[in-house]
Amino acid sequence: MSDENPLLQLHQAADAVRQQLQVNAFDEAGVQRLAAFIEEQRPLLSRDNIQGVVMALGAFLGQCLVQGYQGEWATGPDGTTGVGFQGTRFYNPFYRVMLQFDNGLKESVADFYASIPQRLAEPLPKRSWI
Repeated sequence: MSDENPLLQLHQAADAVRQQLQVNAFDEAGVQRLAAFIEEQRPLLSRDNIQGVVMALGAFLGQCLVQGYQGEWATGPDGTTGVGFQGTRFYNPFYRVMLQFDNGLKESVADFYASIPQRLAEPLPKRSWI
């Protein structure tokens, strides 16, 4: 990876995928096309040659979360890159893309994207202090 701004790299990767998928925006329709694209590619890719694809497609999914649900690119508690919401929620779009590659439509990125409003509305789990 180069010394470029990581946010700029995410935006560039997301836009390249948007163009490849031939969608106009980072929105629900784009995520549905992404889910279909992943299903098309699943039989053609193996774990050995998938990492770059997951990074690019995850950047696209993340940008859809940012623009569609007012998230922001952030670093999670575990040091991974993902999208944060309201300072309380964090989702890793790269992990979500990999889940669909591994498990098919039962882990669809489109279903995940559609579930975001419900996820954001759920109360945070109470912390138990010892």
